[in-house]
Amino acid sequence: MTPKLNRWKRFADWDERPLRLDKFAAEDPANGFSAFSSPADPKPGIGIKGGRVVSLDGVLEHDYDMIDRFIARHHIDPEVALEAMALDSATVARWLVDMNVPREKLVRLAHGMTPAKLAEVVSQLNALEIAFAYSKMRARKTPGNQAHVTNAKDDPLQLAADAATAVAFGFDEIETTMRVSRNAWSNAVACAVGGAVGRWGTLFQCSSEEAEELRIAMAGFTSYAETVSVYGTEKSFTDGDDTPWSKAFLAAAYASRGVKMRCTSGAGSELLMGFHEAKSLLYLEARCLCLQRGMGVQGTQNGGIDGAPLTATIPGGVRELMAENLIAVWLDLECASGNDARSTESEIRVGAKILPYLIAGSDLICSGMGSILKYDNSFNPSLINGEELEDYLVLQRDFEADGGLTPLPESRAIELRERAVEAIAAVFEELGLSTPTEDMKTSVVYASGSDDTRSLMPRDVSFISEAIKERGITVIDVVKALANRGFREEAENLLNVVKLRLSGDYLQTSAMIRNGRIVSAVNDPNDYLGPGSGYRVSEERRLQLNDIRDVLDQKEVLRSEALHEKDEAKHIRYRNLGPAANGSAKDDVVIGISPAFGLKLYRTTAGHRLSEVLGAMIDAIRARGLKARVVRFRHTADTSFLGLSAARLAGSGIGIGIQAKGTAVIHQRDRQPHNNLELFSNAPITRLEHYRALGANAAAYALGEMPEPIVVPQRGEAMGSRYHARVALIYAIETGLTEAGAAPEEVDITLTGAKS
Repeated sequence: MTPKLNRWKRFADWDERPLRLDKFAAEDPANGFSAFSSPADPKPGIGIKGGRVVSLDGVLEHDYDMIDRFIARHHIDPEVALEAMALDSATVARWLVDMNVPREKLVRLAHGMTPAKLAEVVSQLNALEIAFAYSKMRARKTPGNQAHVTNAKDDPLQLAADAATAVAFGFDEIETTMRVSRNAWSNAVACAVGGAVGRWGTLFQCSSEEAEELRIAMAGFTSYAETVSVYGTEKSFTDGDDTPWSKAFLAAAYASRGVKMRCTSGAGSELLMGFHEAKSLLYLEARCLCLQRGMGVQGTQNGGIDGAPLTATIPGGVRELMAENLIAVWLDLECASGNDARSTESEIRVGAKILPYLIAGSDLICSGMGSILKYDNSFNPSLINGEELEDYLVLQRDFEADGGLTPLPESRAIELRERAVEAIAAVFEELGLSTPTEDMKTSVVYASGSDDTRSLMPRDVSFISEAIKERGITVIDVVKALANRGFREEAENLLNVVKLRLSGDYLQTSAMIRNGRIVSAVNDPNDYLGPGSGYRVSEERRLQLNDIRDVLDQKEVLRSEALHEKDEAKHIRYRNLGPAANGSAKDDVVIGISPAFGLKLYRTTAGHRLSEVLGAMIDAIRARGLKARVVRFRHTADTSFLGLSAARLAGSGIGIGIQAKGTAVIHQRDRQPHNNLELFSNAPITRLEHYRALGANAAAYALGEMPEPIVVPQRGEAMGSRYHARVALIYAIETGLTEAGAAPEEVDITLTGAKS
């Protein structure tokens, strides 16, 4: 007797899924756990007197904290503010998703809105509407993407190789950081060199302590920065000895050296630091974004960032991440839209998180996709990492959406990795920094991650890094070293990136480099006005996105089948005996085979030789004292009609129909075509013993018995995704050999018993 249990076993099944590793927080505004609204959030409001903002979201000027003061002075446009703040928030929200309301009008109004007003407007939108509005409001038309390039050993050889492959995948920006802080200079040189292999134009940054990061930029190794953090509460700022003015000064320092500059903010940071003031995540982030616009930076990296995993634990948290991205682009900031932190262990939640950005497009869909494996990601795992990068390529193909990446042939990846490793090794040797061995280099070229390498360790790297810093080595020294050692193309590529600083063109909003040309909101503005407008995947680009691995066509199916032709010929011989006659003997069981069976197709989708399958069924029929007759049908390739046609020819009234791919059916003479006795539809998991049992059951039916139907067990495999492309191509080969009205052909088969 089945014992009674104290729980439904389904919950035990759910306990084993990755989702159960995620933890979820209750909504608790008083303690900062609210995504969109909190009782502590101020109501939108503004006072303007003599062109001066004298009150902001209910706070009078003499009570401003430093964030209010900065926003009032540097973000709010007094000439627009009264008009913008007087608008009904629901009306503005509808304008955001109205293709007839131009982006420029909405951007102008945003510049007159307070943080509370911006948050109130986007709170009106559901997730789909936010994604749509984001697609309309982002500054640059062409989407891009950014990669993390790091490893657990800070190994510069691997950094160079991984930077080169990231560039080849199409990332417009690559970003590194370190396990050991003092290794920053070595990481910067390695990624700068690797990023110059194959093509030029990929921007690079080294995330480090702010002053050190600026020194590295001034030495010319990096071309952008995005780790100047901004917060939505005053205490969060002062806890880091910062103010909005100090951050603005740092941002200006980068820009003055021709370095592209973004700030970083995102929901959850104030909550993590304990200074949330019981305000909602969205309101605090709206303050951050108004600060950034006031600073005059090119853009922002937001969408949670380090706070994304925490935000995703709160009800509505993922929708909030989308909403804060929308505010960023609405304010006309370039947006690197997060997706750089692994906010969940659930692959379903990962896919759901990335999809709106992939479809809507973004200046940088990920502000750091892990181009490397999770354990090598020194920023902590990204939403998508090296393990899943190919899944992302397929998502691009599925939705014909440009996520900024291009499939990379394996041979090209190896070629680039070899070149990058040789280039950085040459630089180190030329500058007297290190002499990597051949074994080190080879282990890196073929490694998927640092677990596979026998190369430089963090301590080794520290000596290299300190030497670069202490000797004052600059990017020009590296360019010269590359040129001296024969890496002239890489030297020129790296020098071209340095030259960008002189023109300053890439300091425009949403600037990236494509094919040696600046593409930004200035010369590539988002002009979405409904279907047919905005960014569209060109036919050339669509073909690039489609070019993933393992794509089947009929030629490939025929080629792979032809590989088995000679082997199968050793095991079976078919001899056509002419038109098949109706049987009259009660022991006559007909096996109806499909048009291409044994002629163009030789194995089932499970990989069984067709000779083995036929042999198993015939042996089982004969074992019951009956005769098995093989007939080829060419008027149809359909399994049911093969079986029914076979049954109608059989003296016993029982027939088997089988296609070359292995799908089979037991049929009876007087039944409807699709009302068979037994169907074996899952050919990829049908084993020889199942075909043997099929033959035995056919014999049993012929003898008037009622056998136990054969069930081919399956464990929920996605048969369609694994096999249906091949199955459809195989079936097309079968139907290509059919002929209307063709008579059935009696086939004599000889099973040779040969061993392979």
